[in-house]
Amino acid sequence: MIRKATLEDIDGIIKITKACASFMIDNGIYQWNEHYPNKAAFKNDVLRNELYVIEEDKKLVGCIVISSFMDEEYIPISWLTENKRNIYIHRLTIHPKYQGKGYAQKLMGFAENFALENKYTSIRLDTFSQNKRNQKFYELRGYKRLGNIYFPKQSNYPFYCYELVW
Repeated sequence: MIRKATLEDIDGIIKITKACASFMIDNGIYQWNEHYPNKAAFKNDVLRNELYVIEEDKKLVGCIVISSFMDEEYIPISWLTENKRNIYIHRLTIHPKYQGKGYAQKLMGFAENFALENKYTSIRLDTFSQNKRNQKFYELRGYKRLGNIYFPKQSNYPFYCYELVW
């Protein structure tokens, strides 16, 4: 089941993101750390009605942020569409114990349907350049890689920007 997150969900989401960060680090992917993602970001997501969770048997297994706000880091990218009616995906995460079971596919399908139903022209996102699994995930869904951005508090490596246009 996918639903909007509440402030009460944040502690559970932080546990999931910490488990994911440890799992990625164990696999040589230094994407998330003590700075990101954090409670303040998730609280802001809830207050803006942009955070969704996916549950199995009423247990949180993952989340996704579906936002219409464009972060300033995205400004230099040569996007395929105008900066008007776009959706931005952030912090898609599934607890390592539940990965490989289709939950990320369900969340992305939900986001893509949301964008279509609300007449957005595209979906934009970024993923870590060292996370080949994520790159393949988005590319198989039809997302086109467009350029690089940097988040110095997270990594010296770039993050790749992607866009899916209808």
